[in-house]
Amino acid sequence: MSFGSFAAGFLMRPLGAIVFGHFGDKLGRKKMLIMTVLIIGICTFVIGLLPGYEQLGVLSVVLLLLARLLQGFGIGGEFGGGSLVALENAPTGKRGLMGSFHQMGTPAGLLVSTGIFSLMQLLPEDDFFSWGWRVPFLLSGVFVLLAFVIRRSLPETPAFEADKDEVRSVPFFALIREGWKNLLLGIGARMADAVTYNIINVFAISFTTTYLGLPSTLILVGFTISAGVQMVLLPFFGSWSDRIGRRPIYLAGIAICGVGALFYFPILQLNQPLSTWLIIVALHAVGTGMMFSIQGAFFAEMFGTRMRYTGLGVVYQSSALIGGAPTPAIAVALTSVFLGSYWPAVIYLIAACVISAICVLLASENSKLDLSDTSAIVTNNSARKLARAAR
Repeated sequence: MSFGSFAAGFLMRPLGAIVFGHFGDKLGRKKMLIMTVLIIGICTFVIGLLPGYEQLGVLSVVLLLLARLLQGFGIGGEFGGGSLVALENAPTGKRGLMGSFHQMGTPAGLLVSTGIFSLMQLLPEDDFFSWGWRVPFLLSGVFVLLAFVIRRSLPETPAFEADKDEVRSVPFFALIREGWKNLLLGIGARMADAVTYNIINVFAISFTTTYLGLPSTLILVGFTISAGVQMVLLPFFGSWSDRIGRRPIYLAGIAICGVGALFYFPILQLNQPLSTWLIIVALHAVGTGMMFSIQGAFFAEMFGTRMRYTGLGVVYQSSALIGGAPTPAIAVALTSVFLGSYWPAVIYLIAACVISAICVLLASENSKLDLSDTSAIVTNNSARKLARAAR
């Protein structure tokens, strides 16, 4: 039931990506970014204020799920807009680097939230369940105000300004009609990242506490450390992709996650903090970090300006819904069916990595193209098709 509540927020993400992508592609990136941060922030803050089941009964559960759904709706439009503000303001040879700075917000948020939650778990159990769990949610209000002030001062991106006079159809329909192949490739490419993170973090915490009898803090501390390491590494991966291309970096990250998955749970069974933290850093900070650092740039380069916000959002959030939301529940079910074995979950992770690798190999390398030149993206995709046909 906990994983069900967790998954509820993912259900609205693709819808949010379509709605905010529509208006972001037609009206501009800045306005949508202000709206998304307010929706996400207010819903997160409200969760910290919700009365418990003892006070409201089933209504408290309904309000929690409603807050998660609205939160997911806002998050659906967040990734596309935030990425494009960085990417469409970046020069052609620096998009990987500039896009990685936007991605640093995720490990920074993980670092802060996991750190605060770990501190709250030091409270006596009664205090934690009565008020301690609310503190991380309530503190989010500070970050909302800061983000709102920053986003109000942002200019519109040059790529959108250069294209703002173009007559726009419904971006989502244009995406389905003209960019369906890249849409599917992008969704498939991100599966390795989404599944890996949810297996080694969300599911692993449940598995280690239920089947191994280990404290959840063992993994929570590991991810706190890994988030700090990932923040340092992301710009290096982004800059590296500007030099050698997006696909080699992305494929290297997939390989690390696929191979590392074979060793992850056996190392957890050792109950050795240092080895546990090292394998978490290897898979999370390095493996998923190599993919995550360039996802904004890699996916944005698949679409033209008039459908880029929608395309980027739908790729990211649809993969989150398919590979992120159900993964912990699927892994728990597999473990239960196979009598406590973690190997089915590991095989599930490796299968996701294989799918992602195939999609990345089929995708175009557009890292050197001008994002404002839609025809160049189309021409490059057509050239690759002709080359494959000739071979």
